[in-house]
This record gives sequence, C-alpha cells and structure tokens, in this order.
Amino acid sequence: MAIVLTVLFAVLAAVSNACAMVLQRTAARTVPQSDAFSLRLMRDLLRHPAWLGGMATVICAAVFQALALAMGSLALVQPIFVTELTFVLLIACAAFRRRLPPLGWFGIIAVTVGIALALVAAAPSGGRDHAPLAVWILTLIAGGGAMACCVLAALPYGRGKARAALFGTAAAIGYALTAALLKSAADTAEHGVAAFFTSWQTYGFATVGVCSLFLLSNAVESGPLLASQPALTLGDAVVSLTLGILVYGEHVRTGWWLVPEAVGALLVVAGVMVLPRVETQALGPRPGAS
Repeated sequence: MAIVLTVLFAVLAAVSNACAMVLQRTAARTVPQSDAFSLRLMRDLLRHPAWLGGMATVICAAVFQALALAMGSLALVQPIFVTELTFVLLIACAAFRRRLPPLGWFGIIAVTVGIALALVAAAPSGGRDHAPLAVWILTLIAGGGAMACCVLAALPYGRGKARAALFGTAAAIGYALTAALLKSAADTAEHGVAAFFTSWQTYGFATVGVCSLFLLSNAVESGPLLASQPALTLGDAVVSLTLGILVYGEHVRTGWWLVPEAVGALLVVAGVMVLPRVETQALGPRPGAS
C-alpha cells in the first residue's frame, strides 16, 4: 500500500509540475530578451498571471513530492518525474487545441513503458532516513560546484541550444539536490512542526529550490525545449538516483536485472529526445529562440 501511495503522489507531483511548465513557458515567451540571466527576468515573470499560476502549481507539486518522498525512496520517486514531459505535451495540446501527432504518441508510450520497466526491474528499496552531516557537506559542495560550472560554461554563449542545455543541466542538478534535502526535511516532520522548521534541511531545500527555479527560468528563456528539457528531465532522474544510492544508501537490483533496466532506460531516452520536438509544435517556439 505504501508503494502505491508513493507512486500516486509522485505522479500527482509530475502532473502539477507539467501544468507549471506550460504556464511558465507561456509567460517566459513574453519577457524581453535583454532580461536573460538577471533579476529583471524574475521581476517581469512575477507580473505575469500565467507565471503566478505556474508558481501555485509548483507549490502543489512540492506538497505531493514531499508526501511521496516521506513514504518512499528517492531512487523510486524522482525517476517518475520523467513522466512530467508526457503530461506537459498532453496538457499543452489540450490547452492550445492542437492535435497530438503520431510521433508524440510514440514518445509518450516510450517514456511510460520505459520508466515502468526500469523501476520494476530496479525495485529501489532500503536506505536510511537521514544522512550524516559530513555526507551532506560533500554532497552540497559537489552539487553546487557542478551547478556553478554549468552556469559559467553557459554565460559566454548567446541565446541558443548550448546555453539552454547548460542551464537545464544546472537546474536538473539543483532539483535533484532539492529533492534529497526535501526527503530529509519531510522525515523530520514526523517529530512535529517545530522539528520541521528548525531543521537546516528545510531551509536548505527552499534555498536550493529557488536557485533551481531561477536556472530553469533562464533555461526556458535561453533556447528551445529540445535543448533544455532532455537535460533537465534526464539529468534530474540520473542525479537523484545517484544521490539516493550515495547519500541515503538505497539499493537497486543488479545482475541480470540490469538488462531490463537498460532497455527501460533506452526507451526513456528515446521518448525524452522526441517529446520536446513535438512539445515545441504544441506550445510554439519562443520568439528569438534558435
């Protein structure tokens, strides 16, 4: 029963994030190009009703994600967020009254079947509720350093695929760190509200989450979804799986189970590479994107 509820809350979080992505993408297409990687970008977006609606759904997603992480492992919950891209496409097509082409259905089926096959084969389990402080320090230094490297590498590029992909990768690492911190903070909530609000992980996931949102905004603003979305979606899943194993000591099956896991992963990659192309047709390219 716990696994069923974990998966349900994770899927609800993915749907909420998908709604937020459609709304935020709509708002990001309206801001001046000169606002790239500046606080003016967030200022202009916060004035847009669609962006505010997206923020509201992000909050809903965070609640569902916290519930999922409190009940299940990081290695189980975060890969399910790969399905977010399928929901983005379905919601975008419904909102903008576009027909989903056959290539879009292929991508949706590939991602759905792939993630189900990979998770059933991997069967993530075990792990501890809290990690030692020394592990957290090393994790945050490594993760923060990787994010900084991606940002520094992106800045010299003009608007385009390379800049969008690098910002998307930085945001992916940030969201994986946010999830890892959120899981720890959610576990402290079992000891009461006071424990939750006095836990450093609570303020840690809030801070990293805000930074990740800023990076995601720049990824969306910098170039086409075909560049930023695969980096964001796959990066989040891979980094989260790694953090689940290294930080929380979670386990996945190996041996011959690696074969169906690899097949599932390949299906997911194929679907994720296809869906943003179809999604761009549904949402329309951002003016000035290349």
